[in-house]
Amino acid sequence: MSYTETIGSRTYRFADLKTLMAKASPQRSGDQLAGVAAASEEERVAAKMALAQVPLRTFLNEALIPYESDEVTRLVIDDHSPQAFAEISHLTVGDFRNWLLSSTTDADALTRITAGLTPEMVAAVSKLMRNQDLIAAARKRPVITRFRNTIGLPGHMSVRLQPNHPTDDVKGIAASMLDGLMYGCGDAMIGINPASDNLAAITKLLLMIDDFRQRYQVPTQSCVLTHVTNTIAAIEKGAPVDLVFQSIAGTEKANAGFGISLALLQEAYEAGLSLKRGTVGNNLMYFETGQGSALSADAHFGVDQQTCEVRAYAVARKFNPFLVNTVVGFIGPEYLYDGKQITRAGLEDHFCGKLLGVPMGCDICYTNHAEADQDDMDNLLTLLGVAGINFIMGIPGADDVMLNYQSTSFHDALYVRDVLGLRRAPEFEEWLESMQITDARGALLSASSQQPLLQGANDWIGIA
Repeated sequence: MSYTETIGSRTYRFADLKTLMAKASPQRSGDQLAGVAAASEEERVAAKMALAQVPLRTFLNEALIPYESDEVTRLVIDDHSPQAFAEISHLTVGDFRNWLLSSTTDADALTRITAGLTPEMVAAVSKLMRNQDLIAAARKRPVITRFRNTIGLPGHMSVRLQPNHPTDDVKGIAASMLDGLMYGCGDAMIGINPASDNLAAITKLLLMIDDFRQRYQVPTQSCVLTHVTNTIAAIEKGAPVDLVFQSIAGTEKANAGFGISLALLQEAYEAGLSLKRGTVGNNLMYFETGQGSALSADAHFGVDQQTCEVRAYAVARKFNPFLVNTVVGFIGPEYLYDGKQITRAGLEDHFCGKLLGVPMGCDICYTNHAEADQDDMDNLLTLLGVAGINFIMGIPGADDVMLNYQSTSFHDALYVRDVLGLRRAPEFEEWLESMQITDARGALLSASSQQPLLQGANDWIGIA
């Protein structure tokens, strides 16, 4: 089906829904690289106007990537709930935007329709929204998950402590881990990107974190971000695996490039569940995504990069994840050129994930060859804090010495919690107070007061 829109004396024609969606997207370098972006701002406005008139039902009948050739499309269509969709089935994309922003649409209403939303519907409405709209709507939709603590409660924001090391030196990782905990970070998880995919090295890191966690009774969870097949092998060998990690994308072909399929993710999910390591819940999958991953794998099929990204959230939703992380500026300026594009993408990702019922966090980051700096990250951090982000990253000095990119630091987490009054996961906050790291309000105590954890920590690092 084709679409048209007239502005003045000029009529714009869009060959199909996929083309219309791409042309309606805010400007970004990835869509320009793919040759799917609007040629002018006027064409972009025309596409938005046409998209606003498209009935939501259309997305159930016009697949952007064919059902027969893509298992992600099949997942989206087969899992769609007509009952949940019924409440909004009469709306156009423009009407849906107005419904989302209405003062009468609350968290209960957004929860009711979750299973009736497809990623394409959610991506479409996001293209009609200003940044403030994305923030206001996402803030209404908390997504709460549990493993050893509770993430995503309104008024809370957690931090993934990321103590990476370029050679996987256990003592170096342990020192960074301890540093982060002394700043009150780590309630989302302690997650290490290993420099090696060697199973013995991965197991050593898992054992180290688990030894620390048990020694100090820390109510958090660990993850070593290796390929899911390595995690399955580690589980089979008896390693203490908490969260099961995998990078995912929004098309079958892109996921094949990661060496995964829905069947493999199901196997990994069941392997993680079999360990029964959660204490307050059993959400245990950790997924990472990023706008541009499908394009970089030549697996986007002419679909714009943001819509491909949102399709990845449908994959994540299938496996009841504990955390989903859009690593928003990591793939590079070929996909998100500057601070403005990174900011917009981060807000889009968070909004779209939350509407689909996914526990969204964001690695607020950029690579050193992007037209972005730490001020851009400060802005996005603050906006996402207002929008109700589930978690952010905590990296020593905001500079990851293994992955060589810029993110957010332990101090950044203190800042956003202070200015927005955000608390940590309740179980973790109780532990911090018991260890005299924070007071009852969650404020850091002086280093001289943080004795229970400091005592013996140097000896533990020496053993690690």
